Amino acid sequence: MNKRCIFSFCGLRLSQGVKQMSPVSCCFEFFTGRVPSKQIVSVMETHSSCGAKAFVVTTAKRRKICVGHYVNWAQEAFKKQNVIEG
Repeated sequence: MNKRCIFSFCGLRLSQGVKQMSPVSCCFEFFTGRVPSKQIVSVMETHSSCGAKAFVVTTAKRRKICVGHYVNWAQEAFKKQNVIEG
């Protein structure tokens, strides 16, 4: 099982008309396993400028794992997080 995750941090982001330097994370390799829901701290989508749509899952051990955007358990965790926050 490959747990390696590779990110790229770079880019400029425009926010409310003001230029701000802000890290943008992109995924280049993807985790193919499953993270138990009780181990998931947060799920974020990668930036729209990235070549591949993906989720970055942060675990209780503070690991950041890239997961393909099409993976059902990651989609469900993302939706659940947004319902709780929203």
